[in-house]
Amino acid sequence: MDPKLKYPNDTALQTEYKDSLDNLQKAHLLRIEDSTNDSNIGPFGLVTYRQAKENELQLGLDLQGGMSVTLEVGLDELIRSLANHTKDFSFNRSLSNAVKQKATSGADLITLFGQEYKKNGAGVPLAPYFVAKSNGRIKSTDSDDAVLSYLKEQSTTAFQNTYNILRKRIDRFGISSATINKDESKSIITVELPGEQDAERVRHNMQATANLQFFEVYNISEIADNLTAADAALTSYLAGVKPAKDTTANAGADTSLNTKKDTAHAKDTNKIAAAKVDSNAIKKNQNPLLRLMPPLQGQRTKTGGVSYPSAIAYVLTKDTAQLNEYLAMDLVKNKFPGNLVFMYGATESRDDAKTKNILALYAIRTLENGTAKLDGSHITRANQSFDEKGAVAIQMEMDAVGTNIWADMTRANINKPIAIALDNFVYSAPNVNGEIPNGSSEIMGSFTTLQAQDLANTLESGKLPAPARISAMQTIGPTLGTATIRAGALSFIISFVVIFVLMLIYYNTAGWVANIALILNLLFTVGILSAWGFKLTAPGIAGLVLTIGMAVDTNVIIFERIKEELSKGKGYLTAVSDGYKRSYSPVLDAHVTTFLTAAILFIFGLGPVLGFASTQMLGIALSLFCGILVSRLITDIYTSKQRHFEYFTTISSRIFKHSYFKFIEYRKVAYGISAVVLVLGVGSFIHGFDEGVEFKGGRSYTIDFGRKVNTDSITNSLKTVFSEYPTVKTVGNGNELNITTSYKIDSTQANTDSIVETTLYNGLKKFSFIPQNVSYNTFNKAYKQDSQTVEPSISTELKAGAIKAGIIAIIIICLYIFIRFRDWRYSIGTIVSLFHDVFVIMAVFSFCRSIVPFPLQIDQYFIAAVLTVIGFSMNDTVIVYDRIREDVKLMRGETKEAIINRAINQTLSRTVMTSLTVFLTILILFIFGGEVTRGFAFAMLVGVITGTYSSIFVAAPILVDFAKNKPLSGSIEPVAAKTVPAKK
Repeated sequence: MDPKLKYPNDTALQTEYKDSLDNLQKAHLLRIEDSTNDSNIGPFGLVTYRQAKENELQLGLDLQGGMSVTLEVGLDELIRSLANHTKDFSFNRSLSNAVKQKATSGADLITLFGQEYKKNGAGVPLAPYFVAKSNGRIKSTDSDDAVLSYLKEQSTTAFQNTYNILRKRIDRFGISSATINKDESKSIITVELPGEQDAERVRHNMQATANLQFFEVYNISEIADNLTAADAALTSYLAGVKPAKDTTANAGADTSLNTKKDTAHAKDTNKIAAAKVDSNAIKKNQNPLLRLMPPLQGQRTKTGGVSYPSAIAYVLTKDTAQLNEYLAMDLVKNKFPGNLVFMYGATESRDDAKTKNILALYAIRTLENGTAKLDGSHITRANQSFDEKGAVAIQMEMDAVGTNIWADMTRANINKPIAIALDNFVYSAPNVNGEIPNGSSEIMGSFTTLQAQDLANTLESGKLPAPARISAMQTIGPTLGTATIRAGALSFIISFVVIFVLMLIYYNTAGWVANIALILNLLFTVGILSAWGFKLTAPGIAGLVLTIGMAVDTNVIIFERIKEELSKGKGYLTAVSDGYKRSYSPVLDAHVTTFLTAAILFIFGLGPVLGFASTQMLGIALSLFCGILVSRLITDIYTSKQRHFEYFTTISSRIFKHSYFKFIEYRKVAYGISAVVLVLGVGSFIHGFDEGVEFKGGRSYTIDFGRKVNTDSITNSLKTVFSEYPTVKTVGNGNELNITTSYKIDSTQANTDSIVETTLYNGLKKFSFIPQNVSYNTFNKAYKQDSQTVEPSISTELKAGAIKAGIIAIIIICLYIFIRFRDWRYSIGTIVSLFHDVFVIMAVFSFCRSIVPFPLQIDQYFIAAVLTVIGFSMNDTVIVYDRIREDVKLMRGETKEAIINRAINQTLSRTVMTSLTVFLTILILFIFGGEVTRGFAFAMLVGVITGTYSSIFVAAPILVDFAKNKPLSGSIEPVAAKTVPAKK
């Protein structure tokens, strides 16, 4: 570069070209990453960079920014297409009703459609609607059940095709950690694109109809001169030589294959020789094209001719970014025919191990307008079969129009390949053996059975239009992600330190055992999450913080029992042995109930909440392992050296010492409080809630104004542009606002998101809440921190799933309690206790939503909190229940009131400590964890308090007042000695 030339340093110019510079930087970094993927790193060079990147703990979208998209596969469009778009009123009414029901029903669309048509079809069979497009699969005499079975088969194929197409498109987004997951039962596909911020690009690429096309191709002999000329021009350019004006570009390239028929073979050998490159002579910036795409050689046939492969070259995946950059340059493009398009495709080898990092490069011959002669809309059927020699093949049939085009194409390309491309990716390029006049073709090649089935499904996707429609979209800015990481890390560190110190203060030297178990629990949790490929999200951090509180729960239960045994005068070895043995039952019951609610949340949750559920389940399982096995191992090793841990401190020896509070005597007061809770809980549904955008549908934006603004003014100003009042809430310190609107949520226009965001921008700019000189693009990047779009159909489904999850959680826990305690009263106590806790949280979120200075919304985080509270509440309840079951055997002849009072008092220290550890970690998360998890943390704080209360004052007293004359079931374990009853 000329040293006198300098890049402009003007701020305005830098701002203007910022997007271009950012894109260039991303492309450069991607090239570097691609080229170093297989480099050996680490000790002894045993691990490659790619392997290290794949095994690191990935960050979720809410921590690094990016986009999350939920797509709903339109199986209703598939049914209409298979029915040849019938106009029959009963048919279309049944299908529309089925689509509406699917939003609130767990059944699949085909089943619902069958049920609706049975009611509306007036006895007319379904088969006639599908005969024409079924290609003989359905006869007019077939039963409705046979038709529905056919539709389910086709819907499964269509859903899988849509998933495969989206996966291929996402691979070409250039995002290394993009993920795609499918849920066929709900007909939805979720996609996460870390770092992506261009909503319109994502919307276009995700929803575009699959583009299946059939192309003629250039072989290497036809473009060898062009390739050599392009390589020479690029070499000169990279060496600093200014390219001369090319007035003959494309002039020598004949775009007609037929005119070269007679002379092609005579020139083949010389052209291949001209394109052939000695690899030893290649140096930096020499033969840049031929180095990245070395031409494939032709082979002599038995008849003396030359046979050429379908592809012109094989390219390493790591080199594609650089090659794309070269091929896009005008000085390279001008050397090739105007109707030539380069496309990548699959290699023809079956050996996936050798070809997984290699792509074939095809020189595609298009029409003058850049399109193909034949597309997938004319395919009527494709399936995997076998040829006459038993080799794997694909049978393909076309409609009348496609048959005529196909006959012309095959006649003009005998002994030449035709490329089959989907979304500009070549799946196969078989040779034409002869003219195919009837539209029925057999594609042969080096296929495995699975590869042939996939290609057949791809070919048939032109016949099965099941479009993917975006039903939910969320964009998270990198700034918000950085703030979330900082807040999450701070809450995690503070929680760890607080619990670490608390264990030492309350349990003396034995606290070191609990702390070692805590450290191992966290290390194992993070390590396993990383090994299993989980992504760390803000709810995942919340799960880790909660794990800190619950990780010591096992040790708290065990240590409190050891302290109790020591208080009876037992020796240390005996007390430790009995403490561990008699703690297994309550520890197991408490952890199983908590694990069950986390598992239900994992099954019914969506998006980031899954990170919380998986982290919690893993933490609970490891808590059992570390709290029982590791802690016991450390204790046994220490005591084997004639030493022992101290379990008492001055503080812990005095708290709840010889406590005997008359809890049962005050149960009627507790019943009165519970009755008020019941009234408030029911009243909360009348008073209403603030539903999050994912539950009510709409668009939500988090805007950072950099200063405090008046929410009423914002609301009124946006009312003028949205024609409705949006929901405006303060976030954090008041500088950020969350704005939710249902404006144009039902619009199907392609650029609706842009229209709504532009309207929002104009509404805010009009009233000077942002500077007048701020452009829309700057507003989008600097002010908009987060955006989320959820359509009503997905929000209704989320509501139904949340209600189902809560009901199933309560049923499963009650069933487990009944099996463990063999007494229906324990289950009744559980049900009442859990409903009590849920009603308290619902009442708080309803009546306090306009009081507290942060949003209280019913969303997925709220559901996660409620289910976690249900599990935690059962943790406390089970501890009391287990001691009641044990004391029933020890206190024969005593009243139920005395037994239950004694059990509650004996476990009071344990109950308070388990609640305290969880409460402290959640309180720290609430204060320092950031806005993303604040509503979740608040619900958990309320739940921990009410859960502790209900375990003592609701669940236990019910055992007294239900079936008063029936004794309580006792422990089925043998008891070594009888304990003296408590004083009355």
